[in-house]
Amino acid sequence: MDPVLVEVTRGGRVESVHRGAVAVLDTQGGVVFAAGDIDAAVFPRSAVKALQALPLVESGAADRLGLTDAEIALACSSHNGEELHAATAAEMLRKAGRDGSCLACGAHWPYYEPAARALAAAGGTPLALHNNCSGKHSGFVCLACDAGDDPAGYVRPEHPTMQRVTAALAETTVTVLDARNRGTDGCSIPTYAIPLRALALAFARFGTGHGWSADRAAAAARIRAAVAAHPFMVAGTGRFDTEVMQALGARMFSKTGAEGVHCVALPELGLGFAVKCDDGAGRAADLVAAALTERFLGAALPESLRNPVLRNWNGIEVGGLRVAAALG
Repeated sequence: MDPVLVEVTRGGRVESVHRGAVAVLDTQGGVVFAAGDIDAAVFPRSAVKALQALPLVESGAADRLGLTDAEIALACSSHNGEELHAATAAEMLRKAGRDGSCLACGAHWPYYEPAARALAAAGGTPLALHNNCSGKHSGFVCLACDAGDDPAGYVRPEHPTMQRVTAALAETTVTVLDARNRGTDGCSIPTYAIPLRALALAFARFGTGHGWSADRAAAAARIRAAVAAHPFMVAGTGRFDTEVMQALGARMFSKTGAEGVHCVALPELGLGFAVKCDDGAGRAADLVAAALTERFLGAALPESLRNPVLRNWNGIEVGGLRVAAALG
């Protein structure tokens, strides 16, 4: 059984716990820190969007289409669906000669409640552009159009675009990805079960380019720079990834994934780490990522990230989250 990573307190007592596993690796594959079963394969979900965006930049498609740094950052995002997010995705598609109707991610209301209320008050309905994955999907459409491929069906494993994306993910994680470890993500693209050890190694190298070709290393550096310059695009108002990268800039690359997954690169240290909370709790995975970043980087994060509190509907503080003994 994986150890307890995070405790949830109320009234001075531990009310509940979040178990999980975490791997911290260097660029050579050396394990710097580990807790739990780091060789168990997990679906990383949206935590690997930056790796999936590598072909867009590495191929030259981003340059040929004139994508901005903000648009490249959005291609790595799980965004709130705020107005700027949706407008930026639409602009990416316009540069590829397409519009939101070609997105296959599905539609949902913006995650950010004020944005959802504003959309409803204006009599609008949610579009695929509001989907938290619309930036990634817009990047896929751009990649397909630049290559001269029909983007229709780009979410299918056999589509040329998805084959290129999957190849990049397989190469960077040094993992065989095929039907045996394939599932379907919430936005309909394939998602593959990958060990935490492999994910941590991939992000150590994503932060440094070590062991990658010159073109891939340059693509990773450009993505990191784009995200550091536009952290709002990666998530949005009140979200962990945006707030932590606003605080640390290029010193940290952070990306959450659904079901309690979180991947981080610390470029100046050549470290990457991957977290999976067994119960799928994103709040716990975020705190683990924050705690490990502070430990290894030696930088204090905003109090709201390092010591999250729980409040009731009257705004009264009733408890909080804290890292457990397994994290030291």
